[in-house]
Amino acid sequence: MQIKFLNWSGNVELMMRRFNFVYFIYGCWLFFLLIPIFKLNGCAEDSLEINLTQELKNGNFLIGLKQYLGDNNEKFLERKNIIFETKNDFLELNSFNGLKYKSKKINIIFKKIPLKSPLITERLVFGPFASYESAQRQAKKLKEKGYEAKVAYPKNWEVWIPVTENLPDRKFNYKFVKKSKQSKIIPFLISEYSEQKLQGPIYISSSEDIRINDINFGKKFYLAKDSYGTWTLIQKIKFDDYLKGVLPYEIGSNSPLEALKAQAVIARTWALYNSERFNIDNYHLCISTQCQVYKPPKIEYENVNKAIADTSNLIITYKSKPINSFYHGSNGGISASASESWRIKDYVYFNPMIDGLDSLKKSFKLPIENRDQLNKLLEFTDEKFYGDKHSLFRWKKIISNEDIQNVLIKNQLIEEKSDLIDLNSIERGLSGRVTKLEINLRNLKKPIVLEKDDIRRILSFLPSNLFTINKLNDNLWLFKGGGFGHGVGLSQSGAIEMAELGFTYEQILNHYYEGTKIKRIEILSQ
Repeated sequence: MQIKFLNWSGNVELMMRRFNFVYFIYGCWLFFLLIPIFKLNGCAEDSLEINLTQELKNGNFLIGLKQYLGDNNEKFLERKNIIFETKNDFLELNSFNGLKYKSKKINIIFKKIPLKSPLITERLVFGPFASYESAQRQAKKLKEKGYEAKVAYPKNWEVWIPVTENLPDRKFNYKFVKKSKQSKIIPFLISEYSEQKLQGPIYISSSEDIRINDINFGKKFYLAKDSYGTWTLIQKIKFDDYLKGVLPYEIGSNSPLEALKAQAVIARTWALYNSERFNIDNYHLCISTQCQVYKPPKIEYENVNKAIADTSNLIITYKSKPINSFYHGSNGGISASASESWRIKDYVYFNPMIDGLDSLKKSFKLPIENRDQLNKLLEFTDEKFYGDKHSLFRWKKIISNEDIQNVLIKNQLIEEKSDLIDLNSIERGLSGRVTKLEINLRNLKKPIVLEKDDIRRILSFLPSNLFTINKLNDNLWLFKGGGFGHGVGLSQSGAIEMAELGFTYEQILNHYYEGTKIKRIEILSQ
């Protein structure tokens, strides 16, 4: 009995060994199939170092898709988290603290973590400015005086400099800002089994398009900390792929092919020229009207793709350098110089001109110096302007005293309502656009004077600065004007009409950017 028992026991032991080995192999297979892969390295990969200059040389833009992540007021994160998903291939995550993660779904949550001691920041802040161009000009002036000036965008354009003993002249109109932070926003990688702290920049990529919070985007992304204590979702994208998300929303996918080609060239040129716009936050461009409107393309448009392919790597240059290729919706029949729209110096390739048939230039002489001359232009219907089909080519706005005072209060120019006595356009540019607008209120010792881009920033109901003012009664004002946007450079509605008339994209660009050349750029990725 004892021998039989031993033989049985040996068989059981052998069977159990085989059983455990089989289940060990099966368990490993299940683990790698179903459970995301974690890995900790001693250092982060080179790809996590964001080098904005090198990315441009490689033919990539870094686009800030979603700013201020982790902010309580950021609607994009209704659940305070961001989810990356793929259908087939794995996502790969690399965090700067060495964490690696692989899965078809990545869930990142932002948490406010209390600091052991408050973080104190101090700076001098100039602004807000109505545009990047005006902020950049202020920064340049400060740099010329030896200050370390940086352009920032904490939801408005500002210029920051460190606090020093040698304070700038008060004419620069700055304020001292001191902030004490009791916590910091930290991203965490959440899975069914663990919660891992991440450190930016965080690189997330896949060989297929990634869905982010249920929206299809691209294949390569960063999460990077900004200068305001929050985070930015950044897309890494090739130049031409970026343009596929710009053209349909800037000029429209149904525009004539030659107009689309013109838009492709200027959008590429503009992006390169303005690629330092968000240097302080580690990306090149945003996706709003503060840059160029960009959205991930949901549909492939044949003409859009052809326009981009036919003009691939072509840009507009002046003296062999990319130009600041401004463009807008409608110039109202007359283009503007840059100094009319912003507090910047003029560019030689932007000059006011009547935008239409040559015969129109005989009817109007520049400059347009006063209201009567501008009214004549706005009421002229005998000849053909380019782009006169635009819905805001001519417009009228009746605005009440209360409406005007509300926007003045909103922008902290007055504290309380008062009787509005008068509105005067006290200065115009060469194209007739209002460059200084005076607002007189009864209880103010001095009138409020709005200049250039601040006019439309404050009085946001105005489509352009090309207008005249008429007082209808003690409460109502009539603004009569033309155009939509700043009026500098290419008019998109004008380009569309020129293309319909048979002009090529080269002719359209030469028309709006005087004395420039179209050249092909070389990038390292080719």
